Amino acid sequence: MKVEIINVGTEILLGSIVNTNSVYICKKLVEHNIIPTFQTSVVDDLELVKNAFQIAFERANIIIVTGGLGPTEDDLTKESLAKLLNENLEIDETAKNEIFNYFLSNNKKMTDNNYKQALKLKNSDIIPNKNGTAPGLFLELNGNKIFLLPGPPSELIPMFEEYVLPKLLTDKHLIVKTINTIGIGESELETILRKIDMKYPEINIATYASYGYVEIKLIGESDNLIDLKTKMSHLINIIESKIHDRIYGFDYSSLEEMLVDKLIRLNLNISIAESVTGGIITSKITSISGASKVFNRGIITYSVESKVEELGVKIDTINKYGVVSEQVAFEMAQGLFKRTNSNYCITTTGFAGPEVERGKKIGENYVCIFSNNKANIFYNQFKGSRKEIQEKIANFALNKLIVQINNELTLNNF
Repeated sequence: MKVEIINVGTEILLGSIVNTNSVYICKKLVEHNIIPTFQTSVVDDLELVKNAFQIAFERANIIIVTGGLGPTEDDLTKESLAKLLNENLEIDETAKNEIFNYFLSNNKKMTDNNYKQALKLKNSDIIPNKNGTAPGLFLELNGNKIFLLPGPPSELIPMFEEYVLPKLLTDKHLIVKTINTIGIGESELETILRKIDMKYPEINIATYASYGYVEIKLIGESDNLIDLKTKMSHLINIIESKIHDRIYGFDYSSLEEMLVDKLIRLNLNISIAESVTGGIITSKITSISGASKVFNRGIITYSVESKVEELGVKIDTINKYGVVSEQVAFEMAQGLFKRTNSNYCITTTGFAGPEVERGKKIGENYVCIFSNNKANIFYNQFKGSRKEIQEKIANFALNKLIVQINNELTLNNF
């Protein structure tokens, strides 16, 4: 099975938008053991899009196209395919009525060019769009499956999950498991995994790295579900025995998701004061559904004055030890606890670059976790760009809190 993704849109090539559709589709395909083979981006040009289709037909049997299905003159995806196949486009009356009703129900004025979106190729099937006006199209041609999907992610994602995936999946059973790791590089992790006897050909393993943590994705496909579950569990146990101290969870999409879930179940809350991370940790936590149940408050104390005024850090401490010091990280956390009385208080201070104090290094940072009148302070020096350093500090802080909560649960025999 060879899959090609064609992304239509001049804005993609100009860098005006980030092509999140491609990332989403690739990840979804890989989760279901379908490995994309080719990917093409092409501007809104009739001949160039037609050429992209022609090349894809020669080297792939599944073609997924995003964009170019709208009402304007430069939306030319269907027109390009029709020209290649030497076919005319025809109005689909059901799609036309759906477009009309969409504008009516949303109390919007509809112009006639919107009916362009109801055009379809002969023998193609309309893919309903419940979140917009441009329906998708599905066409089988000489054994090839062709999907035309709209560009907006809010429209594409539901269509992909409800229509495209079911068309692609076989009758085999699929299991996808994730092992979430932190504090180990992807190359080191791959070296460890290569030494493990991977004796199950029906299970594939892939790694995905991002800002200090790495996901191990196990994708299994088999006719025998019970046998697949047994083999999957056995392989996970082997991997866990090799890197147990680097694993922070299983089947979580992020550290913050795991943390919020854990805090909710334990009825605990958290407050955060951020200097070097500038609100990144707060943003991560509040992006998770249910965070309001556990998140007390977040304070960005970026300046010296804010640390003194908001958290009660002593100016003498700053003058003696510097803003980036374990003493300041501690006084920030202590002051935050006095203000909030939260179960856990996290503070960060550090240098993300490019400026740095004399005698210090870019990437140096301190993270303090304060609870039960005790402080755990961690020093690190991370490398990378300013954004990478900030993300690594944020992920490190989240992970250390998860580890601390787990250790406290063990000590208290929960």
